[in-house]
Amino acid sequence: MEFDLNEDQKVFRDTTRKLLKKECPAERVRRLMETDTAQDAQLWHLMAEQGWLGLTLPEDFGGLGQGLVELAVIAEEMGRVCLPGGFLSAIFAGALVAEAGNSRQKAAYLEKMASGDLKGTVALLEAEADWNPSAVRLAVERNGEDFVVSGKKLFVPDAQTADVIFCVVRDGESLALLPVAKDAAGVKVTAMPALDATRKLYQVEFENVAIPQAEALGADGNPERALRRAIEVATVTLCAEMVGGMQWVLETAVEYAKTRHQFGKPIGSFQAVQHQCADMLLLTESSRSATLFAAWALTVDDPKAAAAVSIAKAYCSDAFREVCHRGVQVHGGIGFTWEYDLQLYVKRSKASEILFGDATFHREQVAQLVLGER
Repeated sequence: MEFDLNEDQKVFRDTTRKLLKKECPAERVRRLMETDTAQDAQLWHLMAEQGWLGLTLPEDFGGLGQGLVELAVIAEEMGRVCLPGGFLSAIFAGALVAEAGNSRQKAAYLEKMASGDLKGTVALLEAEADWNPSAVRLAVERNGEDFVVSGKKLFVPDAQTADVIFCVVRDGESLALLPVAKDAAGVKVTAMPALDATRKLYQVEFENVAIPQAEALGADGNPERALRRAIEVATVTLCAEMVGGMQWVLETAVEYAKTRHQFGKPIGSFQAVQHQCADMLLLTESSRSATLFAAWALTVDDPKAAAAVSIAKAYCSDAFREVCHRGVQVHGGIGFTWEYDLQLYVKRSKASEILFGDATFHREQVAQLVLGER
């Protein structure tokens, strides 16, 4: 791969940055955080209009057919502004349909997802909060031609604003991926506390919810393999968002170090502060390299793509937290006050650290891949 963006990707990055800087300033992020869903219809329409919601979806089904490097480029800019709402959930759901759906299901979902007319999310986690698909325990029953689901899923992102919730359940020794309309009879969505108020989490309860077996995704293939691939796509997207957050913290800390004076000189002239900024730069650039490599590896179906994704997430999980901590150190006590936007990124770093698995989880995934156990 080329270890730099090509000219088209750089133009794409610059136009995305300019647009998000205008349309998603910190004041708007703070307003949306105070709402029940953190979702903004105007921003959602803008993302659909720009083609971001269908960027990597197949052209035959309304998408743009781009690679994951292009997705990482715009996701980094979204992380830079701490974009609120359900973009990441939409990427996860779209990737799941693209990987597991048959032609009829892709036609039914993907074009509407790309246009923004249909919002999706994936209900995966249960009480153990284990991101490994093999940890799913919610069992489905068969009743004639239907699957019947009773139970609950936890930490489901953006479930309140989703039109369809793709529920991952256990069907004997296999998994089943069931599309459930949010307003279907027997579905109850309840808000859960979340550290990052820009991403709302929910508990989704199912009480005798019937879904035709013919509607299950992946019924004619390998649903677990498709789910793992969709998780990898979402994980790379999240890593890119984390890189964008790191870049914002770095630039903000450096600017503050230039303008804040102590003992008659800018604090950026002190070696201890310079070391903090240098460490932030190293962590950010290393995270960007790992993320772009993982995005490229997934795009070209490299045999080591799964390991590359886990390496990127393990590194970014630790790096984003460390960059934020060092950013607070440069700012001093005011760095975590409500008036400063830095606290938004600190909270997002902690939430993103565990989303799709923390560093420990992904190091274990790498070890299993190396040993051939996965």
